[in-house]
Amino acid sequence: MRRFSNREKRIAMEDLHRTRLLGALAVAAASVLWGTTGVSASLAPEVPPMAIGAAAMGGGGLLQALTALPQIDRSAARLRSRRLFLFCSALLVALYPLAFYSSMRLAGITAGTVVSIGSAPVFAALIEWAAEGRRPSPRLTAASALGAAGIAVLCIARSGGPAGPSVSAGIALGLAAGFTYAGYSWAAGRLMRAGIPSRAAMGVMFGAASVLLLPVLLATGAPFLHSAVNLSVGLYMALVPMFLGYLLFGAGLARISASEATAISLLEPAVAALLAALVAGERLSAPAWGGIALIFACLALVVSPRGRKPPRG
Repeated sequence: MRRFSNREKRIAMEDLHRTRLLGALAVAAASVLWGTTGVSASLAPEVPPMAIGAAAMGGGGLLQALTALPQIDRSAARLRSRRLFLFCSALLVALYPLAFYSSMRLAGITAGTVVSIGSAPVFAALIEWAAEGRRPSPRLTAASALGAAGIAVLCIARSGGPAGPSVSAGIALGLAAGFTYAGYSWAAGRLMRAGIPSRAAMGVMFGAASVLLLPVLLATGAPFLHSAVNLSVGLYMALVPMFLGYLLFGAGLARISASEATAISLLEPAVAALLAALVAGERLSAPAWGGIALIFACLALVVSPRGRKPPRG
């Protein structure tokens, strides 16, 4: 068996790190876009959160599917062989925005976002462990602990008092959103590892989810037509955070694992908290800034070089 030279090993490790870094940066960029959704939704308070979620994910998912039609057509046979898996994945995609935006409406922008996104890395690691037998690495465990600590500090700092029934319901919905987000992230990564291109996998999952969300939008979306602001919010959510954001997320998932991607997406609640302070006038206390610092420490740990030995020939 041919053995690789030290130079070839070094080049291979550099290429691997470059690929991981590009994937991490793509997910981080998507997280920044997603961090704008809470403040954007707050600009249309008369629109129900389920309508916001259905319009955002439904519209963005439809665009994902339409722009990925050539890739979907080339992968049609492999996609048809995974019909049940794709349906379950699309169901998770459809449930996520309904839980996520309802959580933000009940628990507040910052609390709803940090619970939803902050719980996702833990769920992702558990899903990978249960489905693939892949134990979380010490690095990812430490990063998740930092992120969870940052989220806890941020949540406590942003809490204005004891949690009432609506806040408790919002936190429960946030946990549901975190599970569904981790679930469809893992599902998309599994499809890509099976040889299905990123655009095709994401296009089918999100396109099917848009069909599932259409009845919700028809039943609850009338307030979008009540004002230009409401309509603009719906269009922005579908085009920028959902369509463009998930294009970036899909590109990232093709390069890093679902657990790494969900850990990096902890950037989203930090962005949401900052925008809530700058746009919605919510003031951040010193502990809240400390929580954001812990979240950024988590991100730095996830994307830093692993320091592994070069692979053997």
